Amino acid sequence: MTGAIDLNDIKRRMEGAINAFKGDVASLRTGRASANILDPVTVEAYGSRVPLNQVANITVPEPRMLGVSIWDKSMVGAVDRAIRESHLGLNPIVDGQNLRIPLPELNEERRKSLVKVAHDYAEKAKVAIRHVRRDGMDALKKAEKDGDIGQDESRSLSDKVQKMTDDTISEVDRLLGEKEKEIMQV
Repeated sequence: MTGAIDLNDIKRRMEGAINAFKGDVASLRTGRASANILDPVTVEAYGSRVPLNQVANITVPEPRMLGVSIWDKSMVGAVDRAIRESHLGLNPIVDGQNLRIPLPELNEERRKSLVKVAHDYAEKAKVAIRHVRRDGMDALKKAEKDGDIGQDESRSLSDKVQKMTDDTISEVDRLLGEKEKEIMQV
């Protein structure tokens, strides 16, 4: 803790934004099946929206197929509807309490739309990082105004916060570039 603001807390919150971004892009399809694809799907269950993995098991029985085993038979329709409405381009096949989800081949148009989604996730992460920076800068200004720190220390700390912000945003850009390359590989 440096007088007015905790640089470690700012760093932790910025890393939280990066981790959220990593989770978001992990759910984007790259041509091979992954249970993470269904992470963003929420199901209307028992009066509230819950993540799919809280009402079913998700498996990858084949490279181009996902399996969803629903625990409660009454939830089959809700899970099917949630997957269809998730904008993932998936069409489940109902088989009793199980769903089979064939993954279609990624065409060029679908790859480009996935890249756009990845860019949206990156922008969301950058906005979160900038909010953390703003909070840190506001705390610095308040501490300087209250006389807790001097002008020189305030300037030094604000430079450190800005450097952390720049480094974190460039990390998001690097991760986005990797995911974009992975999606566009044929």
